[in-house]
Amino acid sequence: MSTARRFEDTAIHVDVKDYYGKKLQKQTDLKSNACLAPSQPTPTHVLKALKKVHADVTDRYYGCGLVVPECLEGCSILDLGSGSGRDCYMLSQLVGQSGHVTGIDMTEEQLAVARAHIDHHMKEFGFKNPNVSFVQGYIEALSEAGLQKNSFDIIISNCVVNLSPDKKRVLAEAYNVLKDGGEFYFSDVYSSDRLTEDIKQHKVLWGECLGGALWWQDLVQLAEEVGFAPPRMVTASVITVDNKELQDVLGDYKFVSVTYRLFKTPKGSPEPRQVMYNGNITGVEGAFQFDSQYTFKVNEVVEVDGEVASILSHSRFAGEFTFQPQGGTSGPCAVRPQPAVVDPFQLVLQRGEKGSAAGGCCSAKSATCCK
Repeated sequence: MSTARRFEDTAIHVDVKDYYGKKLQKQTDLKSNACLAPSQPTPTHVLKALKKVHADVTDRYYGCGLVVPECLEGCSILDLGSGSGRDCYMLSQLVGQSGHVTGIDMTEEQLAVARAHIDHHMKEFGFKNPNVSFVQGYIEALSEAGLQKNSFDIIISNCVVNLSPDKKRVLAEAYNVLKDGGEFYFSDVYSSDRLTEDIKQHKVLWGECLGGALWWQDLVQLAEEVGFAPPRMVTASVITVDNKELQDVLGDYKFVSVTYRLFKTPKGSPEPRQVMYNGNITGVEGAFQFDSQYTFKVNEVVEVDGEVASILSHSRFAGEFTFQPQGGTSGPCAVRPQPAVVDPFQLVLQRGEKGSAAGGCCSAKSATCCK
């Protein structure tokens, strides 16, 4: 018989449940604008899918944007902190009848809204069988909630990790339930340095997605410790607080919203390759922005480093590219990207961004996710 201890609420979980399950009923209940910054423009096919989501579900979504990766058809997706289910119902259309979307949340009130509208959405989407399900549980204990190891192609989240008191466990659980080649695609709030204990213990700041923010360098370290390939930064944007009382507590700390890709790929030292995007991914047919370093234009040969070569060749993107050894037939004609930027604050400065949260993060959608 197993003697493993079941995961239980911490004081932080109790506070977050209360904050998002009871205190916040609408966006105007938020105490700062950290969770309400505007997102990037919504792609047309995603906007079309969102319009089919029931108003009762949308009304309980307090969010500012979306975390929608590419190449979703037929995929199995897990949404951490799924709340009322808005993103799950949007994604269910993008994965299609052959795919499946699972939402996990620890808040009964949000899950009740999500589950009540499954039949409506399946009829609206024209699906014979439901391709969406919702599970009550903790993002630090996915296996305990009944989610099987090596079972998901993609995990998404929108400001989930910062609300957990055990970030490493969240990442480790995500790694375990992802298939080989799978991706954790997520936005979250990060700080310019490690936060003080006073800030971490501030209930409002934690609920507003600031008190639990990781120092961005710690995210890079934790991700690699649990087994992920080095994080690939997609976007980074400044977060402003615009609340004098909270800003006085925060002092000189700065915050950014960052979208990262984390991949579960084989260990080793892969060789650089030349790749050519074939233009068949829905919504990005002309050009596919993989991260802040690489944007692949259709039929253009690009030199990629070994890490990206391994990701592309071992993930769901493998069939979307043509691969050849470095220095192949295209030789000198291949595009050489700019050096990678790993510091999100540096990326913000380079791009001159002054306050828009480009990753769709963060929003007060659920008690397991400032979403």
